[in-house]
Amino acid sequence: MTTTSMKDVARAAGVSVGTVSNVLNRPEAVAEETRRRVQTAIAKLGYVRNDSARQLRAGRSRNVAIVVLDVANPFFTDVVRGAEPLVDSAGGVVTVCDSGEDVHREQRHLEILEEQRVLGLLITPVDGSSSERLERLTAHDIPVVLVDRGAGQHPHCSVAVDDVYGGRTAAAHLVERGHTSIAFIGGPIAIPQVGDRLAGCRAVCEEAGIHLEAFTSVSLNVAGGREAIEQMLGLPEVPTAVFCANDLVALGALQGLTMHGVKVPEECAIIGYDDIDFAAAAAVPLSSVRQPRSQLGRTAAQLLFDEIAEGEDHTHRNVVFQPELVARASTAAAL
Repeated sequence: MTTTSMKDVARAAGVSVGTVSNVLNRPEAVAEETRRRVQTAIAKLGYVRNDSARQLRAGRSRNVAIVVLDVANPFFTDVVRGAEPLVDSAGGVVTVCDSGEDVHREQRHLEILEEQRVLGLLITPVDGSSSERLERLTAHDIPVVLVDRGAGQHPHCSVAVDDVYGGRTAAAHLVERGHTSIAFIGGPIAIPQVGDRLAGCRAVCEEAGIHLEAFTSVSLNVAGGREAIEQMLGLPEVPTAVFCANDLVALGALQGLTMHGVKVPEECAIIGYDDIDFAAAAAVPLSSVRQPRSQLGRTAAQLLFDEIAEGEDHTHRNVVFQPELVARASTAAAL
């Protein structure tokens, strides 16, 4: 299939390529009769402008990239859905990249996105090692907004949830239910959200004089939760409650306990984090600490476009939301 080029249109209309470009981009600069000839040639030849090429020549695309830790996690799906309507209304398109909780994979994504000169970047970094690469993006006028992560000392806008408070909320709920031995299951502690949720949980346990066992799952997914439960059930004294760093891990923990005949919540309570839709739909509906997932994405996109519009007058903003407890059957049994 042969693609009609701007040169073909110019030849058919008897004008220069520059005149065709003006008709497409600055029609007011072209005489009406000439403009009509060019438009007739465009219609006759079926010419479609190569918008990607035009954007590349201008040094900027319409893509807003979102780099997430795990594209299979419904939490990040909801974040993307929150951002997409605003990006769409601004004439842009969302490109989603999955770091897979892998620093090297994340770095590769960032290198490519820098080369493509994306309009902006929303990212949940794996850890702090990406800060230098993110600063390179901003040095090339590509604004960066951190999602589900505080900016700390980094010069970026951010939207986050108070995960220390969320961890405290989960642990306090278990303590109120009468549990005196609690396990925490989370992915790599290098992921700041995991570390913050554990810190909040640990603080409550220390205040209440309660023993806490912490297990590090390989990944923040269902398989990681199942594997951690295998370790937990091997303890001389098995905890009576489990706080999981996200709902996927909690679903895996529920599967693991069920496979071993441990009744939830009668013999072991479970609480997750995020409150994804699957939490309420589980065989035993999971208690969870709810994050405003769509609002995180929507707010991040708004901060990004504010920065683009304000340019040098922009002041970075760091928005922090408070999570909330959603109690369901998985923590309902009193001891």
